[in-house]
Amino acid sequence: MVGTGGEVATFSVWDYVVFVGIILLAAGLGLFQALRGRRDTSRAEFLLGGRQMTAVPVAMSLTASFMSGITVIGTPAEAYRFGAEFWIFGFSYAIMSAITAEIFVPLFYRLAITSAYEYLERRFSRPIRLIGTSMYIIQTALYTGLVIYAPALALNQITGLDLWGVLVATGVVCIIYCTLGGLKAVIWTDVLQMVIMLAGFIAVISRGAILQGGLTNIWEDARQGGRLEAFDFDPNPLKRHTFWTIIIGGSVMWVSIYSINQSQVQRYISCKTLGHAKMSLYLSMVGLWVTVSLAVFSGLTMYSIYKNCDPLGNGDVSTSDQLLPYLVMDILAIYPGVPGLFVAAAYSGTLSTVSSSINALVAVTVEDFVLPLCKNLTERQVTWMNMCLSVFFGALCIGMAGVASLMGSVLQAALSIFGMISGPLLGLYLLGMLFRTTNSIGGLVGMILGLVVTLWVGIGGQIYPPTSEMTNPLPLTTVGCTMPNYTTAAPTTSPVTLDKPPRPPLADSWYSLSYLYLSVLGTLITIVSGLLVSIITGGCKQEKRSPDLFVRKSDLICFRWSRKSEASGVGQKSPSDFCTGTDNLAFTDVDVTSKDSETVFSETVTKF
Repeated sequence: MVGTGGEVATFSVWDYVVFVGIILLAAGLGLFQALRGRRDTSRAEFLLGGRQMTAVPVAMSLTASFMSGITVIGTPAEAYRFGAEFWIFGFSYAIMSAITAEIFVPLFYRLAITSAYEYLERRFSRPIRLIGTSMYIIQTALYTGLVIYAPALALNQITGLDLWGVLVATGVVCIIYCTLGGLKAVIWTDVLQMVIMLAGFIAVISRGAILQGGLTNIWEDARQGGRLEAFDFDPNPLKRHTFWTIIIGGSVMWVSIYSINQSQVQRYISCKTLGHAKMSLYLSMVGLWVTVSLAVFSGLTMYSIYKNCDPLGNGDVSTSDQLLPYLVMDILAIYPGVPGLFVAAAYSGTLSTVSSSINALVAVTVEDFVLPLCKNLTERQVTWMNMCLSVFFGALCIGMAGVASLMGSVLQAALSIFGMISGPLLGLYLLGMLFRTTNSIGGLVGMILGLVVTLWVGIGGQIYPPTSEMTNPLPLTTVGCTMPNYTTAAPTTSPVTLDKPPRPPLADSWYSLSYLYLSVLGTLITIVSGLLVSIITGGCKQEKRSPDLFVRKSDLICFRWSRKSEASGVGQKSPSDFCTGTDNLAFTDVDVTSKDSETVFSETVTKF
């Protein structure tokens, strides 16, 4: 019986048909893009889609890339246990989108880069570029392993799907269309996978509303259970989630993910104009709002159904990451094929992230390591190398899934990885973009110090998790369960648990720092120490750097650039060409600097 605990149904034949069909459809779309573009096998086409992508598909791809199976599985469980605080990340997404679109995108687009870490060599030195690339490869491999492993483990326990069989199948599907189709295949399959993810959430919410007598009752249950008390203004940096940790720490963390992470940079610099690139980020922001809202409300729906019988406390599931799959099989099994849709939603998120990671890893490896050493390679040789590296990194990510089993909650573990590594990298980029006095020595020392400190805090927090007073889990009960379930099998692979040693003094202070502040900590230490070391070592008096390497005021006001501006960037177009897009029908031959907005609008409409 729904909401009272016990065993739930397993996958039916139709569920397998729907699941396999959707995954094959995603792979088929990737292969279609490969066949469609088979005449153009250039490096620019494989890694950047020929720099001809438009805003909408890129925006959906940007959203899907990090709204992975971890989001589908982890965010509803977060809302079920801790309430709707995760909704506040919507503000962080808005801040992140504005900063990335107005500061980072114009800079990268102007420099016509393929690897985000190419900037580090131009601004600082080649060793710093290689260190930054290496940090990215390690971070992405770990994160991708977690993305593959966590949903597979959760769904294995609930649906009976073979754990390692699904892991390998996930990697193989991604390898196939990444190897043959390049970035275009990744982006267009992301579009499909984004739609499937949202459909999975809608199915859960709709069925929950029917069972609970409407969305109003779900909302009221969440209110009575304390799940809607999202705005905690306590400034204590040790508390896991408060308004300030999410707004400040969350914004910096998401900026570090979207602004300098190769997986994301590679997408918006593939757009055919700067206007499309900026618009893709703002559209992605809306996509992130919709996704996190549906994910959180799915968690509130789960709480409404299980408010009197917590499956985790009753022993029906082994970990919190299995809660949503358990709910799906509990409430949707009467509709053949719908549980298969949800499982496909979780794996669509996984496929999206894995394919994005593989393509980005190939890009940075070729651009940062291979081509500088092997400058005489032909275009055909580079193409074959791209394909071989896609296979290699796909296999590596599958192998890293085993390492992911050593981490705790998938959502927090995934974000902690980015905080520990991306925070110092973001500080390094800001040092280069905003401060002309920073030299290579200061940048290197600052980044190393920032990385050492964040790894110290982050790993310490994994070994000595914060107490419940800092994490604030909300109460759950099993009083309404029909009977305890002691037959649930233990996970085939479970996180390693160490014997709890006495907690050192730092465990309840330094190591309890909110994981969202790891990015802030790394960024600040890198900037402050980098500036100090640069000043001590004489600044960059002997280093001449191009003005294009620094943020410009004109970057912030796209449509007010003058056509008389100095030419720079891809194809030697003027900045206004980058912004308005001379190859975009909506702006062709429209001089936005000399006409008022009404005239521009009327001429644009007339062209259509």
